[in-house]
Amino acid sequence: MSDKISIKGIKGFGYHGVFDFEKRDGQDFYVDLDIDIDLTEASNSDLLSDSVDYSLLTAIAKEAIEKLQFDLIERLAGFIADTIRENFPAVISIAVTVHKPSAPVSESVTDIAVTITRP
Repeated sequence: MSDKISIKGIKGFGYHGVFDFEKRDGQDFYVDLDIDIDLTEASNSDLLSDSVDYSLLTAIAKEAIEKLQFDLIERLAGFIADTIRENFPAVISIAVTVHKPSAPVSESVTDIAVTITRP
C-alpha cells in the first residue's frame, strides 16, 4: 500500500527523561506520525468517515507528551504508536518519531530523535 498520512511537529511540553531535573523542569517534545493506510475510499468519496480524523491523531500524541511521564522517549513513541493502532484499525502500519531537541547530552546537537515502527 502506498497511501500515507504524515503529520509533522506535534508539539507538547512534557516531563520525560531519566534525570530528576527533566522530570521536574520539563521541556518541549515534538512528534511526527507517518501512517500507512488505504485511502482509496476517502479519495473517491471525499468523506472524513472514510479516512482518519487528523485532530484525533494529534490529540493522542499531545496528550501522551503532556499527561504521561516516561523515562525514555522510546517508551513515549511506542505508547503513541500502540494507542493509535488500537484506536484506528484501518491503520496498516505506523512510524512515530519523538524529537527531544533539548536532551541532556555532552555534545552540541540540534536534535535527538527516536522512531518506533509498528506493523
